[in-house]
Amino acid sequence: MMRRLLVWTLPLLALLGGVGWALSAPEPAFAPSEAARFESGDPARGRMVFLAGQCASCHASPGQGDRTRLGGGLALTSPFGTFNAPNISPDPVDGIGRWSGLDLANALMAGVSPDRRHLYPSLPYVAYAHLRPEEVGDLMAYLRTLPSVTGRPPPHDLPLPFRIRRGIGLWKRLYLDRAPIADDPAHDPAWNRGRYLVEAQLHCAECHSTRNLLFAVKEDTRYAGGPDVEGTGFVPNVTPRAIGGWSEDDLVTVLTTGRTPDLRQVGGAMADVVRNTAALPEADRRAIATYIRAQPPRETPGLSE
Repeated sequence: MMRRLLVWTLPLLALLGGVGWALSAPEPAFAPSEAARFESGDPARGRMVFLAGQCASCHASPGQGDRTRLGGGLALTSPFGTFNAPNISPDPVDGIGRWSGLDLANALMAGVSPDRRHLYPSLPYVAYAHLRPEEVGDLMAYLRTLPSVTGRPPPHDLPLPFRIRRGIGLWKRLYLDRAPIADDPAHDPAWNRGRYLVEAQLHCAECHSTRNLLFAVKEDTRYAGGPDVEGTGFVPNVTPRAIGGWSEDDLVTVLTTGRTPDLRQVGGAMADVVRNTAALPEADRRAIATYIRAQPPRETPGLSE
């Protein structure tokens, strides 16, 4: 009986393992034949993508004031361990100076590194997957104008099994949607522009939402805030349930100066976000405000009334 069980069980396990290995394989968003489309970007437009994408917030070297020195090193704590933001300066040894625009596109829009490994979703590629490809070319053109920074941050500090990246491929099957964000004709241009900025570039939901057991955003808590992933408090609810009394001008002021309608000043990570949004065109800040104010009101999970 045991032999018969082994005869059937071992091939079944091998088959399941093979299927899991195939399904978890890294899948770049773009093929080598598409490389040219990412090599003629405009650095001025790329700077706007850099600002809206909050790149400096994670990758600027800590302890110095130049937000264009992207040596990495910021430690991001999580329930899975500590992620250390990498060097993305043009340094050819320690940064991404040897990357092509295609490499950057596959990292941002598919979470796949140039050596065909899964990147951890601490890089918010779930949002960046919706970027317009030409904007990645613009971003790369801008990154190449920035100063080269030597030195590499320490590797991620993760326990087993989270050091095994292959499982991320199965996670992506569930939560990575590469579909572009198309304009909705039921809404005006400001709402559509705001939707694109908020959902793709700014990736606001990555912070202002609650996570499920697999650490993906719970859609019914989108923008409703909740416990901070670092265990340091609550991220604010930015739906009309919490900020319904704010006007468009109020929200634009927050995105420009960090000052709320009750004359408080935003702090923490949001203060850094404001440093970036303040440099965007006012029309973009108004579009962001339009979209955020149009969200359905949602209760903040885990917050007592």
